[in-house]
Amino acid sequence: MSEFENIEATVTEEDVYLTLEFDNDEKVKCLVLVIFEVEGKEYMALEDDNQEVYLYAYQDINDEEFELLDIESDEEFEKVCAEFERLETEC
Repeated sequence: MSEFENIEATVTEEDVYLTLEFDNDEKVKCLVLVIFEVEGKEYMALEDDNQEVYLYAYQDINDEEFELLDIESDEEFEKVCAEFERLETEC
């Protein structure tokens, strides 16, 4: 399950931002950096105003809704980090 109470999306001309609301009512506005795939599963990389990067599993619910899920295992997280770092160096 996601650790978020609510996810709000904002789209500007070029960028997509998500405001994550955590269980403790903390809100963090993040830029969506990229949605990418690892071993058939989609992930989303987000960056906050402090340039901290968050990685989450990403799953479409329907055309208008999606879900961000925690990456459960260290092994999965390492693979996702490696792919994200590879994508960063290509830009």
